Amino acid sequence: MTDIKQQIFQELTALEEAASRLRSTAVNAGKQTDLEVAILTEQVKNLREKNAKATELIDRSVSILKKLK
Repeated sequence: MTDIKQQIFQELTALEEAASRLRSTAVNAGKQTDLEVAILTEQVKNLREKNAKATELIDRSVSILKKLK
């Protein structure tokens, strides 16, 4: 009977450790995802700014070309 109890406690301990590792992995994955989202958000912001500047330069170029006609 003592052996069975000991085995049950060992299995419960192993299960608790596995659950703890899984929680840690999930938390780290969440942090990684948050970091990736922040990086992508910054990249999109920079691309939008560059796109706006390029659009402005194209509009100026078109205006100059129209005046030269």
